[in-house]
Amino acid sequence: MPEDSYGAIHRYEPARESTVAAITIVVLSIMQIVLVGLFTYGLTAGWAVGASTGSEAGNVLLGLLLAGVFVNLAFILLLYRKEFLPDVMVVKKRRRKWEDLYVEREDMYGEEITDGAIERFKRAVYPYYRK
Repeated sequence: MPEDSYGAIHRYEPARESTVAAITIVVLSIMQIVLVGLFTYGLTAGWAVGASTGSEAGNVLLGLLLAGVFVNLAFILLLYRKEFLPDVMVVKKRRRKWEDLYVEREDMYGEEITDGAIERFKRAVYPYYRK
């Protein structure tokens, strides 16, 4: 990419892709399936209303299972992001005001008061003057 372009990649490091992280993600995924299965079974069996357990602790148990589901999912995503996604740093340059106004690069400083002053004077003195 040219140096003036917006969003130029400043650093790109490929992912490490470690085998230990892959095995850990697989184990955490199996644990995730077990937790979701337990939570679903608890909802269908009526743990939250205390019908099968005989106490009011079923609601707390379902809450803990749901918390375990989300914490486990967070660890899976954290490992995946750290070990399998590349590290990319994109540099965004701040646009200047003259670029937002669609002004050309050579006109970014505008015109000075003396630009073409002699030509304007010649036209004022002699209206039929040509360049």
